[in-house]
Parts: sequence; structure tokens; C-alpha cells
Amino acid sequence: MTTRAAAQVQIFPGKGLGIALGASLHNVLTRVKSHPQTYPAIDLAYSSADPVRKPVVLQLPSNGLRLRFDGPDQRLRLIEVLDFSRVDLVYKNQDVLKGAKTSDQPISKQGPSFRHVYNRLFGPSYPGEYVPPADQSPYGTYVLSYPGVAFSFPLQHSAWSDQCDFVALLSSSAALPATSMAIFQGSSWPEVRARLFTQSPQYPRSSALIGKSRESLADEIENFRVLGAGKLEVVRRSSPPLSITLGDTSPQDLIADFGPPDAIHRKNDRRISIHRATGSGDHLHLSPSPGRGIDIPDTDHSSNNSVTDDSDEEISSSNIGDPSSLPTECFFNYFHHGFDAFISHPTTPGPAFPGSDEQDPPPPPPSSQLTVTKIILHGNVPGSYPFNRHRRSRWTIQLDGPGGCLSSEASYDEISERLRALWKGSYASSAEEHALQRPMVLNRGWGESPESSVEFLGGWEEGTAKGPRAGSDGQDGSLRNTELFGFPGLLFEVLKNGAVSCLTVY
Repeated sequence: MTTRAAAQVQIFPGKGLGIALGASLHNVLTRVKSHPQTYPAIDLAYSSADPVRKPVVLQLPSNGLRLRFDGPDQRLRLIEVLDFSRVDLVYKNQDVLKGAKTSDQPISKQGPSFRHVYNRLFGPSYPGEYVPPADQSPYGTYVLSYPGVAFSFPLQHSAWSDQCDFVALLSSSAALPATSMAIFQGSSWPEVRARLFTQSPQYPRSSALIGKSRESLADEIENFRVLGAGKLEVVRRSSPPLSITLGDTSPQDLIADFGPPDAIHRKNDRRISIHRATGSGDHLHLSPSPGRGIDIPDTDHSSNNSVTDDSDEEISSSNIGDPSSLPTECFFNYFHHGFDAFISHPTTPGPAFPGSDEQDPPPPPPSSQLTVTKIILHGNVPGSYPFNRHRRSRWTIQLDGPGGCLSSEASYDEISERLRALWKGSYASSAEEHALQRPMVLNRGWGESPESSVEFLGGWEEGTAKGPRAGSDGQDGSLRNTELFGFPGLLFEVLKNGAVSCLTVY
């Protein structure tokens, strides 16, 4: 016997249904996973071949809901009610499913009748859209749209005619009660359908920002523009852009601009440092000639993606305004902004991009002050090991010349081709150039917890996974291997499908 949920859920056309349109996938998933009694079942569907450009679908079968997110920005674009018996919907204190308050009798999945929607809930409407049956079904679908909300009614195909009065037709026995309801941003479903996943969302990614002043909470980040020479421009939703300069921006600057970090962790793992060795041995180059002063950065991006040992320590955020309370090296984790910042003594950032107006940064003077020396931008790619630890961070690498900028949605093959051509004249030899194409394999699947997840497995020759495939996520089922590719000032973590899971700017 099917029973209805106890809590009433208000319909806000064009805005949301308990969850606001425009919310980030990270925000919504974090919320539903924190309430397992309310949301006991969670199904996530995405394209394993193209997870950052194709839509992501979150289905909550126990609640009769399906949520659709765009792939590039992972913003909620469409809320669908597929089973009216599993959610107690209310619009302006009026029950959407008339006469279905009791739990003593089976309730159909079907929703309200046309008469109830038209007379009691939303009132008169313009004619809707009829969709003929795709198979041999005797019923097509009539979509009745209002601003921000639409209902789908099964309608006998034999009864349909362009000349019919749709009110009389849907009020007759030829129409069945609604089988689904959609909430979207737009004046009508036919008008918004083609641009549903590309239009600019009206509401922010986090519900905490709705109705709040800019002074009370930090504005959300829309995009990171990587300029080269250790410089980034941070484009924000409703405030002027900000600048981050590696080796110069202080921890206090970050806090003033983006608010206190969600977590602060000290990190002392140094196992990748062996690859910094120089000489004629068969070591792995992740950046051009050491004569340019380029070094391989640690890939322990945050406490969530790195090995934890006794030296790791979470630092209290209550004293972060005091520089003396910070360890020599630590990570500021901004999970809700989609990035981490590595705090350390100033180092020389990567060089300027060839052909750009930027100048190569000089070596920093000796200083005891801590600064931001790396920015780690997380892609939150479905199917990746660190999925949903950070919300998706979008970025562009600002390059001059043909092809324009590189974006976070580009495949690594495209990124690699452009950057290899850009830096082609910077290598000491063809052997060094060839070495750049040999990735380091990074395993994020070993360990007893997400905090014990990093192993370095060597170069390309050793990088073929030997475990079973996981199937739908397109990743290695036992090892969850990714590959690291380096260019001056940039380090890419790449999944097997070519999506960039993480970009480190150093």
C-alpha cells in the first residue's frame, strides 16, 4: 500500500519545490544525503563519456521527484513530479491532489484533474501543446503551461483536433488526470524548453544567499580566469571581479574576499617529491626545462583527496585571523566555492603564457609571511573519486591567438594540443618535449577512507589498470586511476574519459 509523505511541500512556480531552481548539484546532493529518512533513495544518472557537458539527472524515487541539472555549471534547471502519491503538494494553501489526505487507502500515481488545476489552483491559461503518441498508445500528451509550472495530461489521440476547445476537451472523459508536473524558469514550457539548460539562472547556487545582503555572506564565484604568471581573476555573481596573485595574496585576503574557509588542514605528505629529481635517470617531467625555474607541485590538493597520517592536523577556524596560528603549510578548503588554496611561504609562480602581455614573475624576496602559492580548482565530475566533496568550479585559461580561451568543459586532448603548441619553443630538447606527454598515474581508490586515497603508481608504462571496470561511471572499479599532466604553472588531473577533474594553478 502506498502512503503519502507527511510534510506538505509548497509549489513556487518558476522558483522551486522545497529546493530552489539554480541550486548547485553539490548543494542539493549534500542536503538530500544529510536527511536519509526524508530521502531514503538517491539515483544519479549522467553521461560517462561526456559528464561535464551533458545534463546530470538526480532522481528521488521515494519522493516521486526528478531533478535535472546542466552539465557545465551543474545548476538545477528543472524539477519534475513523477508520482503525486509520494509528495503532499500545496499551492497557496490548496491541496494539489484533491481528496488524497488519508493514508488508509491506495493512492494512484496520477495527479490532479484538469478541472482541479484550472478551476481551483492556477486559473485560466493559454492553449497548451499536444504531443502525439510515439508508439501505438491510444493516448498522447497535452502539456498545459503556466508561468514557471506545467502539467502533462494523457489525452485520447482519437479525440484530439486543432479545432477543439482545449478546456472542453481536457474536461471530458477523453483526458486523464495529470501524470507529471514540471517547475522551470520561464513564461511557458514551449518558450523555455530549447534554452532550459543554457539560460542564466535567476537564483544563486546556495539557498543561503537568497535574500541576503552582500555584506553578510561572500558572493558566489562564477568563473576563474587563469591569466598566467601566477595571476587569476575571480569573476563573481553580483560583485566586481577579484584578483589572486600567487606569492602575494595573503590568507587574510582570502578570508576578506571569500569568507572563512570551510576547513583548514595541514599537509606534510611528500611522496611525490621524488619526481623532482634531476639528472639523466628515467624520471618523469611534468613541466618544461628546470632552467625556467618550474617545479612539480605537490598533488595533495586537500585533506579530502590525500593521505592522512599523524602529521595531518585540522586547524581551528576560530583563530584564522591570526597568522601565528597557521602552520607553515596548510590548505584552506572552500568546498562551497569549489576550490582549495595552499598557504605557504612565497615561491616563484609559473611563467607568463607565451605571447601574452604578462611578464614572468620575479623570484620573491625572503619573507616570513605566509601567502597563497597554489589554487586548486575542482571539477566535481560525476564518476570521479572526489565527486561531491566540492561544488563544481569553472575556469578559463586566457590564451591569445586562434582558438581563444580554453575552458573547464574542454576535453584534455584539446587542452593538451593547444598548450603543447603554445610551449613548443620552450623545451630544451625533443626528449624533454616527449617526456611531457608521459602522464603520472594517480590512484584515488586505495585506503580505508576518503582521507587515505592517494598512491602514485609511476609513469605511462605502468599506468594500465588491471582491475575490473566499475561500469556506469567509466572509471576503474578497483583503482580509480587518474592521470596527471603538467605544463608551466598548470597541473591537470584527467579522468579516463578525458574530462579534467582538477586544475592546480601554481
